[in-house]
Amino acid sequence: MDGQKKVRIGEVVGDKMDKTVVVKVERRFSHPVYKKTVKRSRNFKAHDEKNECRVGDRVRIIETRPTSRDKRWRVLEIVEKGEG
Repeated sequence: MDGQKKVRIGEVVGDKMDKTVVVKVERRFSHPVYKKTVKRSRNFKAHDEKNECRVGDRVRIIETRPTSRDKRWRVLEIVEKGEG
């Protein structure tokens, strides 16, 4: 292992929890047989220390040690503020 942590960019879809946001990360890939571009998404819970993320924001998250039962990511920065 080279010590690099995973970084993903996604959209905040939930901000109701205290210091936690739900980030939807989409990935696109070519289907191995049919060669059509396929979209798959996954939700990650990320730690947002200052509660500054809102639904619709695009954020960069980084992998970190477990913060809670299902929180293993942390918000690095807000890439783009959402509409609203």
